[in-house]
Amino acid sequence: MATLQVRAIDEMLYEALRHRASMENRSISQEVIAILKAYLSSPVSKHTSNTNAFLEMCGTWRDDRNEDQIVDDIKKSRRTGERFSEDLF
Repeated sequence: MATLQVRAIDEMLYEALRHRASMENRSISQEVIAILKAYLSSPVSKHTSNTNAFLEMCGTWRDDRNEDQIVDDIKKSRRTGERFSEDLF
């Protein structure tokens, strides 16, 4: 059986790991192995599907105008900044 040594673990991470191991009645080493097994046993596609699900929620923007027309329309819709008129200063 292989041995894995991890150095320079953040104190907060170590305490969270210790607490989780305690709640599961495991040693810290046993808890690390359980976490690794759980993570590595889930299919990689699961993580990819989360990304795809997020992108589907965002939707897409469909427009018949080209980029220059969109920029021109945005510029035309802008108003002058009356809040910055000289009489306010």
